[in-house]
Amino acid sequence: MRSLCISAIGAVAVAFSASAEMMDRPGGFRIGQRLTIRPYVSFSATYDSNVGSNSAEDEDVIWTVNPGLNFEYRADRWYLLGSGYYSFNAYSKDHKSNTSDYHNYGQTLTFGWDTSSKEERGWSLILNESFRLLNETDDITLSDGSTYGRDSQQFNFTGVLERRITEHLHASVNAGYYWLDYDNSNSSAPIYGWSRWTGGAEIGYAASKWFDILLAASYQDYSQDNTRGYGIGNESNGTTLHIGFGSYATERISYRLLAGWTRFEYAGGADTSNGMTYSISGKWQIGETWNLVALAASYYQPSEREYATVQRTDALSFGVAKSLIRGKLNATFDVCYRHESNTYSEDPDRDYDLDILTFRGGLNYSLNNYMTIFTRGEYRDSMSDKSGYYDYERFRVSVGLRLTY
Repeated sequence: MRSLCISAIGAVAVAFSASAEMMDRPGGFRIGQRLTIRPYVSFSATYDSNVGSNSAEDEDVIWTVNPGLNFEYRADRWYLLGSGYYSFNAYSKDHKSNTSDYHNYGQTLTFGWDTSSKEERGWSLILNESFRLLNETDDITLSDGSTYGRDSQQFNFTGVLERRITEHLHASVNAGYYWLDYDNSNSSAPIYGWSRWTGGAEIGYAASKWFDILLAASYQDYSQDNTRGYGIGNESNGTTLHIGFGSYATERISYRLLAGWTRFEYAGGADTSNGMTYSISGKWQIGETWNLVALAASYYQPSEREYATVQRTDALSFGVAKSLIRGKLNATFDVCYRHESNTYSEDPDRDYDLDILTFRGGLNYSLNNYMTIFTRGEYRDSMSDKSGYYDYERFRVSVGLRLTY
């Protein structure tokens, strides 16, 4: 039985979106026997009730053009997947000084290599790379529920190397780098980005096809931007040790549960936070047309809103997808709850908690092999325990047309 650990990079790097995938897959065109390319362009109109994600509740209608490209190359023992996109947004109102910045773009690459077939000993390697520039008014689209109201750039690279040692014993090592940068040029209150290096290892023993015992450890090293020069250190680091289990409850239900302890030292060693952390995931293929995903995780990191602060995040998400009308209509729904606890090293009176609840739903209907109409809705409620700290509601409704070759 193949280990599930190949998909994990440690609790700090767990993705929080449990959105079940749409089940339609456009055909694209093939070059030779191994390369498939899928170009597309979509056009959409969006109503946004609160473009700035704040108490001002500035509404607008947004027109979007989004060309992109997906590709995959599959060999006998390795594969390469990639995507790239550009999105231009035309707003009915001017929401910031530089309207030429109303765009998003990004790309992803995934490389996989495997020397063994299922149930055999061997090596596996997965490398993931991505870059994204996100317009400040589109931060509601972030899958983890976070929102900061700034243009941002994000780069991420992760790798997992796994060895199946015996029929029951397997081990893996992982490493990653993440860079986050905010554009504060149009605001007097800065948001603090950071870079992060991670490394870890995991060992597992598959007692049976249905039960895999896991032990994992990871280390995270952060360097935070400190644009105001407060004289407070910008280095933070965390160590996590988890134990748990995973594998398959049935042929259609896979799961993974890890829990343990994290020690996080922040603000250049000014203070330390400790606490229990966890990483939970599950997937249920209910039937040929049903797919359900659930995720939960907690972790520590430097705060992006405040200097000299540690932020503990607990996140839970649930997503479901259903294919209807012989695969022509696809429906998705997901909900994400995110709790942030912010602790200051310099001024405990400024500590605060933040709860963010996000609902998303979508419908895709394929008119033919080349045209798909879609609609989606998003609702977010941000609630703080201190009056005026990031309290707002926001919802979006979009309709559009996607053309795919």
